[in-house]
Amino acid sequence: MNKVNTVIFDMDGTVLNTLEDLTASVNYVMEQYGMPKRREAEYRRFFGSGIRYALQCAVPDGTPEELIDQMLPVFKAHYGEHCLDKTRPYEGIPELMKRLKEHGYRMAIVSNKIDPAVKELNERFFSEYVDVAIGEREGIKRKPAPDTVEQALRELGSTKEEAVYIGDSEVDLQTAKNAGMPCIAVLWGFRDRAFLMENGAVYFAEKPEDIFEALKKR
Repeated sequence: MNKVNTVIFDMDGTVLNTLEDLTASVNYVMEQYGMPKRREAEYRRFFGSGIRYALQCAVPDGTPEELIDQMLPVFKAHYGEHCLDKTRPYEGIPELMKRLKEHGYRMAIVSNKIDPAVKELNERFFSEYVDVAIGEREGIKRKPAPDTVEQALRELGSTKEEAVYIGDSEVDLQTAKNAGMPCIAVLWGFRDRAFLMENGAVYFAEKPEDIFEALKKR
């Protein structure tokens, strides 16, 4: 059995609390198109499968797909300017990454957030620890397809047998399964324990330090 030396993190709801900024940008788009804005608690359920899916959930029933196509660049422009307004790492995450780095772990972030935002946020908060950050972009299938995870492993020089995936949603659980990796589900993110268990979660972390303890056992 290979020793685990690599950790692949999801971004939104796992290492960064991005909910306020995401909510503000989607509501900005809704306002621009004369649609009703939604509460943050509603958006919590929408994020995880990429922004197009979030917009599809947010718009009124019957909204044409062509209109959602028009809304996407409006979101991307607004979020690109405002993705650092309220976003912050969850408490204990920088300390966890520092500890992992000191113990020789390789780390990557893989997200369905747009690639420029993923790279900007990683550079702002985690560049000291995380060497690879991959978001949604042309030419590579987004999660739950395993492609971005596999790309991250290649860039890190690791294999799935040496890696553990950390996420907060059903998309992350399916991504880990598709990539052939174990998944630790965090309980401070966008989904609750009951929902995660319904979607196959077995391993949980109530706080970031639980991740380090779980990795030590591997």
